Amino acid sequence: MNAVTFSYEWDAPQGGRVMNASKPGCRTVTSRAPYARSCWTVFVLSLFSFALPLSAQQRQKVIIDQDAMGPAYTDLQAILVLLQSPKVEPLGITVVSGDGWRDEEVAHTLRLLEIIGRPDIPVVPGAVFPLVNTKEATARWEKLYGRIRYQGAWNYGKVHEPFVVPDLPEGSPTLKPASEDAAHFIIRMVHQYPHEITILTAGPLTNLGLAIALDSQVPDLAKELVFNGARINPQNVDYKDSNLLARDFNLWWDPEAAHIVLTAPWHKITCTPLDISIKTWMSKDLIGRIAKGSTPLSRYLASFATEGYMWDELTFAAWVDPTIITKQEVLYLDANINHGGNYGDTLSWLPGDNPGMGEQPVQVNEELDKQRFYDMFVELMTHPTPQARRP
Repeated sequence: MNAVTFSYEWDAPQGGRVMNASKPGCRTVTSRAPYARSCWTVFVLSLFSFALPLSAQQRQKVIIDQDAMGPAYTDLQAILVLLQSPKVEPLGITVVSGDGWRDEEVAHTLRLLEIIGRPDIPVVPGAVFPLVNTKEATARWEKLYGRIRYQGAWNYGKVHEPFVVPDLPEGSPTLKPASEDAAHFIIRMVHQYPHEITILTAGPLTNLGLAIALDSQVPDLAKELVFNGARINPQNVDYKDSNLLARDFNLWWDPEAAHIVLTAPWHKITCTPLDISIKTWMSKDLIGRIAKGSTPLSRYLASFATEGYMWDELTFAAWVDPTIITKQEVLYLDANINHGGNYGDTLSWLPGDNPGMGEQPVQVNEELDKQRFYDMFVELMTHPTPQARRP
């Protein structure tokens, strides 16, 4: 079946949309019915415009692995990109410490699922601490090599002990997390659905590193890996941000786990690095566009979304709609696990320059169509949540 691509615009004052497919092999659908009679058709078609490719209509199974700090923030907003897409079948959300501590992140995630009406999606607690790296070791490192400004749960926001769950601004959840741990959940799912699951991760790679350590078949049984991480060659970084952006947090927090994951034999790896992430911005204007929505999700984001880079949202959105990305390059990536001044830094090579110690080819996203990305994000954040369950 050929893919059907729709572009659209409002046909005021009726509120109908004109769906226009102009490329060869596409068909055109036009709707000028009054909004009250045509809104459902328009809604479905507009969703499809951000669910490409459409050659197969079946939903794609995913495991979302995330350091889900909230409310809102890039972590949960990235999860929402997948939950709001009609092409995605989320098997579960595995949570790892990173931007915050795991248990607080689990609570934010559960509360989000309550708000959008998706209590059926399992939230699976994962690793609390990195495999080797520690707060104390980082403090010793800083005495030798200088300050690391952003350290996630160790120094970001209202710092608290690892197993403390503070009061949540969005309210405490009544949902409970799964009793299974993240690593075993990942293993069980890829065995249950061999070669069907895309694993999308935008936090430290501890959960995946543990899963691979327990079962080396995980990379082969998965369909592909999509991750946010790595710092390769960011451009136009202000001096005031040079320290903050000197390293990628996701690899730095747990370099040993990142090394395990990046040297495992996946069928396909796609990376959205720091370099392209900092070309995006969650602006007040973008938040304002979302706030005009009337869904529980749009009201949640209107209350809690803040300005910032859209690191994780871009990572997941580029998988949902690959046409957002206008340039890619194949590189080989790893994390530096030598405990010196470059501990946790990204290692990258052009094909043929890599040392051949297990590194895998990675499709690295380099450039994007920002307007398409922003429009897609607003559309997803303002339409009703697919398969939502309301009280």
